[in-house]
Amino acid sequence: MEQLISYIFDTLADGVLVVNSKGRILDANRAAEELTGFSRQELKGGPCHILNCSGCKRFEEGGDQPHCSLFASGGEKVVRCTIKCRSGETIPVLKRARVMNDEAGETMGAVEILTDMRKLVALENRVDDLAREVAGSREHHGIEGESAAIRRLLAFIDSVVTSTAPVLIQGESGTGKELVAQAIHGGSMGAGAPFIKVNCAALNENLLESELFGHVKGAFTGASRDRVGRFEAAHGGTLFLDEIGDMPASIQVKLLRVLEEKVIEKVGDHTPVPVDVRIITATHRDLATLVERGDFREDLYFRINVIPVICPPLRERDGDVLILANRFLTRFALRDGKPMTGISPGAAAVLAVYPWPGNIRELRNAMEYAMVLSRNGRVEVEHLPAHVGAAQEAVSFQGGRPGVTRADVEAALCRAGGVKTEAARLLGVSRVTLWKWMKKMGL
Repeated sequence: MEQLISYIFDTLADGVLVVNSKGRILDANRAAEELTGFSRQELKGGPCHILNCSGCKRFEEGGDQPHCSLFASGGEKVVRCTIKCRSGETIPVLKRARVMNDEAGETMGAVEILTDMRKLVALENRVDDLAREVAGSREHHGIEGESAAIRRLLAFIDSVVTSTAPVLIQGESGTGKELVAQAIHGGSMGAGAPFIKVNCAALNENLLESELFGHVKGAFTGASRDRVGRFEAAHGGTLFLDEIGDMPASIQVKLLRVLEEKVIEKVGDHTPVPVDVRIITATHRDLATLVERGDFREDLYFRINVIPVICPPLRERDGDVLILANRFLTRFALRDGKPMTGISPGAAAVLAVYPWPGNIRELRNAMEYAMVLSRNGRVEVEHLPAHVGAAQEAVSFQGGRPGVTRADVEAALCRAGGVKTEAARLLGVSRVTLWKWMKKMGL
């Protein structure tokens, strides 16, 4: 039986210590050895305060007073605390301690069970970081950046949300037009109102008409039941028509009627259905040019272009590239549970000079690619996609500043709230390098 108990003692997954009332360790199991880094021989006979447990309250030794609060109070104690292992590392643990008494009620000692909490603490930290990311994203409608162009865009969005007039969002692919549409909807209609999106370039003429206005049973081959269109689904909220520049001419006519009369007709039916919908449209194409060529109706263009919004391309957002790159890396690191120490000066210089024709979408993909290749959490030039890394030839090392501009430094300092250590991390350089840059730039 004694051998069986010893076997069970050593196969427990949690560390177990047996201590006497004087705080001397009588025994320890194998898991305790692995957790603390001390061998059983080193632990046995030694004082329990060798582990420097933050959850212990010890008294001065001497006299008849128990050496710690556990024996003073008796019973059981459960506490989250830390211990210091043999290497000096501080380890978070859950400690469950219980006093042992003999048949006469005399204290024999205590058993302490130590559960390693490192994985749980790391998970809790990830959840906290993600919560802060979400809170910060909501604060700025999910639109990120510190450049003057983005500040102007955010200010314009705040003024637009007070109106329900049609909005036309223009900008290159990957500039965040859908985010802007959601921000306008959220500010004007509220989170409870429907936000319905339709990509006009993804459907042919017949499918797009049915998608927008719905159809009745038997309207065409395969129409086996009535279908509610996107206009009806968006009633009381917002309908976002993405890539409206690719909308067929026949659908443009029907859309114009809906905008003017506030009613729709389902495919296969002539009964007017009233709708109350705010229209937000978006396109990467130059609608004015399409109107001149006769590819887009002029009357519809003026009808949807009541409030024009321009999403600036990434190359015109001074200082935002490194800010966004670091934020993407932080999120990928949180998502994948990988370390992330920042971006090297060389990689930062390449990111700063690359023109980013795919805008934010391309930058995000590039950072995810780099995150996969980087093993130690630091992004170097060789970790960037080949076409991005090729921009290294265009990097200028004038004045000891490898492609990093005054706007980059100012943006990083703004993002970091003036904390230079954090600003240096965002820029992928040391604090000393940042200080030198600031001195040369007169910041």
